[in-house]
Amino acid sequence: MPSRITLGEIEADVVFKDIRNVHLTILPPKGRVRISAPRHMALDTVRVFALSKLTWIKAQREKMMAQQREGTREYLERESHYVWGRRCLLKLIEVDAAPSVELRHRTLVLAIRPNADAAAKNALLARWYRDQLRQRAATLAVKWSRTLGLDAPRIHVQHMKTKWGSCSPARRSIRLNTELAKKPPGCLEYIVVHELVHLLEPTHNERFKALMRTFMPEWEDRRRELSRLPVRHENWDY
Repeated sequence: MPSRITLGEIEADVVFKDIRNVHLTILPPKGRVRISAPRHMALDTVRVFALSKLTWIKAQREKMMAQQREGTREYLERESHYVWGRRCLLKLIEVDAAPSVELRHRTLVLAIRPNADAAAKNALLARWYRDQLRQRAATLAVKWSRTLGLDAPRIHVQHMKTKWGSCSPARRSIRLNTELAKKPPGCLEYIVVHELVHLLEPTHNERFKALMRTFMPEWEDRRRELSRLPVRHENWDY
């Protein structure tokens, strides 16, 4: 069971794990605070650490709660969906064949079997987004790995609720959120570079920022653009 600490008007869950450092996470949609801490660390020590980050915690919570969120998707004719930052209208075609997705200029065509429900349409489109992202991310990873002097890592694409990407230096792999296929291409490139730089510097320290400025001087502009864009509607079960 997580422990709980109070930071003024904010409550935070503390989970003790077999880790070396404290990790502070702000969870959408309402800015729930979760702290992962080493098992040997006293709860009072965790609280002192969290209080030192209180200004940052409040700023992140305010930003998160103000961020626009997409409505729920019903997968109906002419419903709006986004592909690489462009608004496309959904077109449904019933077929007696394997379901498929095709992007025709600004129209996203779903060829589906008769009586396919919203769940089936969602699964079909999710697979298509994963494929689109995997193909573009693989090309970017090769390009930027060469620039950074790295071997290209393994790329994993999956739905992620709380992150745009993550990196495992030990496994030499990065994970990317399928939602990036809906955002402008520059946002995906920023996340790919961000995660690749973590193979050189695992933390977000000054060396990490210096590397980002060296290889992608406008990285903070791209981060702000991604932060301003609507995020997917999610069902949160906590």
